[in-house]
This record gives sequence, structure tokens and C-alpha cells, in this order.
Amino acid sequence: MMTPGLEGVVAAETVLIHVDGGAGIWWLRGHDLADIIARHGYEGATALLWEGFAGDRLSRAAILARFGAAREAAFAVLPRWLGAAQGRPLVEGVRICLAALAEDSPPDAIAAALPVGIAALLRARRGEPPVAPDPTLATAADFLRMLAGTPAPPTLAAALDTYLATVIDNGLAASTFAARVIASTRASLAAAVLGGYCALTGPLHGGAPGPVLDMLDAIGAPDRIAAWLERALGGGERLMGFGHRIWRGRDPRADALQAALRRLGPAAGRIAFAEEVERRALAALRRSKPGRTIETNVEFYTALLLEAVGLPRDAFTPVFALARSAGWLAHALEQQKTGRLIRPAAAYIGPRPDQAA
Repeated sequence: MMTPGLEGVVAAETVLIHVDGGAGIWWLRGHDLADIIARHGYEGATALLWEGFAGDRLSRAAILARFGAAREAAFAVLPRWLGAAQGRPLVEGVRICLAALAEDSPPDAIAAALPVGIAALLRARRGEPPVAPDPTLATAADFLRMLAGTPAPPTLAAALDTYLATVIDNGLAASTFAARVIASTRASLAAAVLGGYCALTGPLHGGAPGPVLDMLDAIGAPDRIAAWLERALGGGERLMGFGHRIWRGRDPRADALQAALRRLGPAAGRIAFAEEVERRALAALRRSKPGRTIETNVEFYTALLLEAVGLPRDAFTPVFALARSAGWLAHALEQQKTGRLIRPAAAYIGPRPDQAA
């Protein structure tokens, strides 16, 4: 029997990530999200994902050093592609950045190309030259430094690191599955990550955080929340930042990012207003859609966090790719090592020869 969207179809066995949206479970190599954030961070989570695939006995310190050196190498080759990307929308510029990678690029080089490339593209459109990386810093801190030209406040770097670690992997999302399909052909890791990125740029996958801010802008003030929600739900509009195909209950990643925002204090921006919108939106959804469980998803607080650290809205999808690239690479490496060529069948529903015109 054909399952639309492959819903519930098991397409791979993995040691990397276990996600159970109904039970609120997110385990990365046996570590829950709270442990990943508190003890590992983005580089430590990458070390866990890449263990046995891109090295053995990996540690956060080892990945931090490898990423630092790879960012320096990525900065050295910026002139090869940056000119061709300038003037294009950011999402296209990042695609050019990835397409410029050498076919035999190792995982470190692929992952490091994104923070260097995204920062350089954002600075270029402001008429500013790229800033060389600091290889001693973690990815989040160095990305913000390369973007602003000055060291980032530690609180902002910590918030962005929490985001990168939180969204590093989420099972066989469309982009991750695309990367695994490409890797299953024994194509290069660079090709697999480029394919994953291209899948991510579709609005049904990576495009929700920006519209969350658009929604908050449209509501505008606390005294307009109720009327705006009634009008939106009455017109059949989707509330951005609510509901998820996998996370049927509360998404623990949303809670992690909400907590990271609260730790920013005044730098968290409009979190109090957003939390009031969230509270009233959940109540309105329960009234308008009885019998359905629709909860806050990760995009709601992603939007607020990325805004708080100073990123423009069109950078949200590229920065998501920055985080998820380590996960794409882990899945691609695992697929190459353990999997077969992915080649599903299709059910033909067209005309028979005697029916064809």
C-alpha cells in the first residue's frame, strides 16, 4: 500500500538520532537534549554524531580545533566564489558557496564553509569586507564575530550555540533524507550536503521562522492578540510556529530555545509579548480545533532567538543549514558505510496502452 509522503515508513536504521514526537523524546547517540545543551554544545554534539564515521574517540575539543582550522581554509578560498554570489538573494549565495566546494572535501571543510560563507555574504551586501575567522573560538562565537567584526557578547554566543546544538539533527527530515539518498549512490559528501541544503530551501521545510516574526509584527500589540487570532483562525490561516508533522505534543526543542532566550535578559527582545501570543494562540487552537493536539514548535522560539542575536530574517534558513550540516554529514557518512542504494518503487496510476491517446 502506498503511503503519501512516506508517513511512518522506516527507510533507514541509524545509531545517530531517535525522535518520538508523541512521547517528546529526542536522543542524540543516547544523550537527551538537556544533556547536549548543558555538557556538549554544538561542537560536542558534532563529535557524538561523527564518532566512528569521521574519526574515533572524538571530543568537543577535537571538533573545535578541526572546525577552527577548516574555517581558516574556507576563508582562504572565498575569492573563488564570493564575487559570483554577490547581488543574489542570500539563499542563492549560500547554494553557490556549497557548490564551490571541491568534490573530495572532507566533513570539516564542508561544515566550516557555511559560517564563513554566510558571514561574508551578509557583510558583502552591507558593503563591508569579510572578516577572517578566529580558529580558537567555537562556531557560534566566531560566526557572530565574523558577522559583526567585533567579538560577540558571551551571552549571545551561548544562545546561538544552544540553537545550533538543538537543531543539529531531527531524524529523517526531508533534507536529511535527501542527503542520505544522494550518499547512497556513493556520491561525494559535498554533493550530499548541497542536496540537503536545496531540500531545506523549500518553504514546507526550512521557511517557518521568518513568518513567525511576520505574524508577531502583524499582531503588533498585546491588546490586538485576541482579535487577530480570531480573524486568522476564522479565515483558515495557519498560525506560524504551531504544529509539527513529527512533534504531535510539546516540542522539547521549543522549550530549550525559550529557556535560552530568557537567559539573555533584556537582549531577548520581545519575548514577553511572544509568550503572551503563544499562550493565547494555544488556547485559541484548542477551541477552534477540538480533538487535535497542536503545540508550539521549534520555529516559534527559533525566530525570536535568531532575531535577538542580530540576524536578518533571510538568514534564518541559511543559519539553520549551518547547524544541520553536521547532522547531514553524519547521516551521509552512516549511509555510505552501512546502507544500500536507496531505490523505492512507484505505483503507476496512468493509463494502460489500450487507453492511451
